[in-house]
Amino acid sequence: MNSIEIDNFINACLSNCNKMQKKSFKKDEIITTYIEKRNQLCILISGSADLVRYDSNGNKTIVEHFNKYDVFGEIFYIIATNNELFVKARQECEVLFFSYDSLKHKCKQNCKFHQTLTEKIYELVLDKVTFLNTRVELLTKRSIRDKLLGYFSILSARNFSKTFSIPFSLTDLADYLSIDRSAMMREMKNLKDEGFIRKSGSRITLLYR
Repeated sequence: MNSIEIDNFINACLSNCNKMQKKSFKKDEIITTYIEKRNQLCILISGSADLVRYDSNGNKTIVEHFNKYDVFGEIFYIIATNNELFVKARQECEVLFFSYDSLKHKCKQNCKFHQTLTEKIYELVLDKVTFLNTRVELLTKRSIRDKLLGYFSILSARNFSKTFSIPFSLTDLADYLSIDRSAMMREMKNLKDEGFIRKSGSRITLLYR
């Protein structure tokens, strides 16, 4: 679904479908956790959020970053460890909640937009699987340089431009790439000095493509 279709779907389903619920969250508020298997499916209507995990030593990892219209929820993750995953609002945001199980059953109003979502759910899941495969490929890169350049290439492709903004603070970027912040900063300086990138604040321009 494109952005216009999603907007139409959200506006209509909130008025007609009893399977949906919209909630608002403040910055740093927990949107949902993945420790309970609720088969919950969520669409970020506005704002941005992160899927975060802390290990037993208190080390933080940003597993995913979500922007407007991104889909998330427990159905995309099998909880195989005791480390709780939770979605945290990076800024004020609105989220549409519904149960994946509810897609198997028609709502009482038998609304058109619930039917549309049921038809599109496989497309949404495929998009999510594609993203997760890309994430795995990024994290399995051996060097900090390869991880940085790989992530910059992804942002460049998403923005259809060699110039883009990093959607994280540098600390969060290190958490997202699972690398040491100090080592990352040194490598970013090396990339800049060697002519691979141009950096101004959070803005990056790729010079090697």
